[in-house]
Amino acid sequence: MSAHAALGPHVPDRSSLPYQRGRPVAFLDQGLLESVRESVMAEAGPVTPARVAAAVQASGRLLGTAGALAAVESISAELNGLGPLQKLARDPAVTDIFVNGPDSVWLDRGDGLERAPVVFSGEQQVRSLAARLVAAGGRRLDDGCPCVDVKLDGGYRVHAVLPPISTAGTLLSVRIRRSTVFSMDELRRDRMFDAFLQTVLERMVQRRLSFLISGSTGSGKTTLLATMLGLCDPGERLVLIEDAAELNPVHPHVVSLQSRHGNLEGGGVVDLGELVRQAMRMRPDRLVVGECRGAEVRELLTAMNTGHTGAGGTIHANSAAAIPARLMALGALAGMGEDAVRLQAASALDVVVHVARTAAGRQVAGIGVVEANETGLAVVAAVDAAAGHVRFGPAWPRPSAAVGLDPAPGYAAPVDTGTSQPAASMPPLAESPSTPEPAPPRSPQWRP
Repeated sequence: MSAHAALGPHVPDRSSLPYQRGRPVAFLDQGLLESVRESVMAEAGPVTPARVAAAVQASGRLLGTAGALAAVESISAELNGLGPLQKLARDPAVTDIFVNGPDSVWLDRGDGLERAPVVFSGEQQVRSLAARLVAAGGRRLDDGCPCVDVKLDGGYRVHAVLPPISTAGTLLSVRIRRSTVFSMDELRRDRMFDAFLQTVLERMVQRRLSFLISGSTGSGKTTLLATMLGLCDPGERLVLIEDAAELNPVHPHVVSLQSRHGNLEGGGVVDLGELVRQAMRMRPDRLVVGECRGAEVRELLTAMNTGHTGAGGTIHANSAAAIPARLMALGALAGMGEDAVRLQAASALDVVVHVARTAAGRQVAGIGVVEANETGLAVVAAVDAAAGHVRFGPAWPRPSAAVGLDPAPGYAAPVDTGTSQPAASMPPLAESPSTPEPAPPRSPQWRP
């Protein structure tokens, strides 16, 4: 039994508390918090740091200059922001924050999960924070509605789960939408892809290929999609459809639509499928669904097959080979038969791009082509970069002709890290395709 377990009630390890000026920060004084809360709420108007500072000073507590500043910061975060998590959200590299318990807070900076130096005073503080954040998003979190997902000002997407649905206490997940959008060169320097794949992705947008970006949660699908949308011609009208607004491409003409949940009586629902139908009446040059996760796949495939070229979106899939099964499952939710999904997808999608989280970070694992055959739908490899080298697959001639690159397979070179000289390892480019050589065997990862 550990020393902490022998103490009985949980006593936080002070070595894991957040630090300021080399000293651990004590838990927020609940008496001071309630006193300041009553003071600032007694008057109308926004809760500003100046009002909080005045209330702290009026409380009569002898905190000193440093203590008063720390109290104002903590109380402001408790009343308006993310509470104890606010300091983590200020780190521009943090994309996700997870609270699994009062002393179990984690964050993701893009290199995998790591424990955060934040400790709550107890379960009640975690639950209070979750309830306040959900209320700020216009919904309620209680025993009658124990699982809630909301979007908050500042780019936060909050998901909360209460016990007994959660067996370990209140769970809180915060995804942070950053206002900064990466350029393709920055993503290449971060080793998401090499110079050759960058050229392919850029030409996919330039030549208006319809595509899906697949990957698991947190693999970088939205990041890559937002960056690619920024490459669209400034004269094009982009209409984005999302369940929760996360895409923020750098483009002068962007229209965003967001789904709406139902009220307590279940009315007022506006789902993604309805938004896709409405978007088609808005004369979009690019129709983009942030994430295909339901029956809206029917409307998206229909749009791609009725003249809306250059459309795109993301889809959850563990590998490129799993995309056909995923499309079949989503099509079934929309009442589509397997033959309908097979024919629509093969006709609508020019390419699929799969991204994955690896030991080196988020990377484009490959590019494939959706093909219909006698047994159903399959994704055939065009470019495979999963093993650290770019290799052509048997489907490369088809997208290569569409993007104006040399269709000759057989190229294999280490993935560029952004610091080497990419030109020496790129295959020869050709605006007019030449006769392809025999294709190498398909990579096992891409077999349907």
